Amino acid sequence: MTTTATRSDAGRSRAAIAAKTLRTDRWWLPPLITFVGLSAWVIYATVRVFMHKWFFVEQYHYLTPFYSPCLTDRCIDGSAMFGTPLPNFWLIPEAALTLPFLLLFRMTCYYYRKAYYRAFWLSPPACAVPDAHEKYTGETRFPLVFQNLHRYAFYAAGIISVINTWDAVVAFRSGDEFGFGLGNVILVVNVVMLWAYTLSCHSCRHIAGGRLKHFSKHPVRYRFWTFVSKLNARHMMLAWVTLGTLALTDFYIMALAAGWWPDLRFIN
Repeated sequence: MTTTATRSDAGRSRAAIAAKTLRTDRWWLPPLITFVGLSAWVIYATVRVFMHKWFFVEQYHYLTPFYSPCLTDRCIDGSAMFGTPLPNFWLIPEAALTLPFLLLFRMTCYYYRKAYYRAFWLSPPACAVPDAHEKYTGETRFPLVFQNLHRYAFYAAGIISVINTWDAVVAFRSGDEFGFGLGNVILVVNVVMLWAYTLSCHSCRHIAGGRLKHFSKHPVRYRFWTFVSKLNARHMMLAWVTLGTLALTDFYIMALAAGWWPDLRFIN
C-alpha cells in the first residue's frame, strides 16, 4: 500500500493556483527601490559624463573620478596626467579609455547582476515570484555570455583605482604648497570605498585563495583571503555606498568648478 500511494502521489500535477504568487508581503518594493536608485544614478552619471565641463578645480587640483584620467583636447591644463590623445568630439568622454572597463566591471558584478535582473528584467523580480520570461537560458547566450568577462574587468578596475588614488594624493597640492580641504576628505573617502568595493569582489576573493589546497602553507595569502572574505560579506552594501560616494564627489567638484560655493579649507 505504501508503494502504491507513493507512486500515485508522484504522478499528480501541481495544484492549480490562478495567482502568480501567494506572497502577501510587499515583495515588489525592493526591486522597485533598486530600479529607481540605479536609474537615477545612471541618468546623473550619463549627463555628467557628456557635460564636458565643471570637472576640474585647478586651484586645488580636484579632478572628479567621472573624468579621470582626462584624455581629450577639452582637458584643462593640469588635469591631463597622461596627455590628450583623444580628439575634441562631444560623443567621446574625457575618460573614454577607462569608463567602458568600469561599466563592464559594475555590470558583470555578481551583486549588480542580481540587482538589475530583478529590478529591470523581472527575472525573477523576487523569491517565489514567477519569472517574467517564458524561457530561461542562463548566461550562455548573447549578450549575457559576456558576464564571464568579470574576472578580467576586475584587473582593469584595480588599475583605475590606482589612478583614482593618485588623483586623491595629488589633490593635497594647493599650488606649490600642501593644502587640505573638505574636497580632499571627500576624495579620500571615495577612494577608500572604491578600494573596499573592488577588493570585496568575488573574483578578488578567488584570486586570493580560491586555488589554495593548504592554507597553512600560504599564511600571507590566507590572511589576505580572510580579509577579502570579510569585505565580500558586505559586497552589496559597498556596491551602493560607492555609487553614493562617486556621485557626491563628482557633485562637490562640479559645484566648486561652477563657482556655486567655495571649498572649505583647513590648511592653505
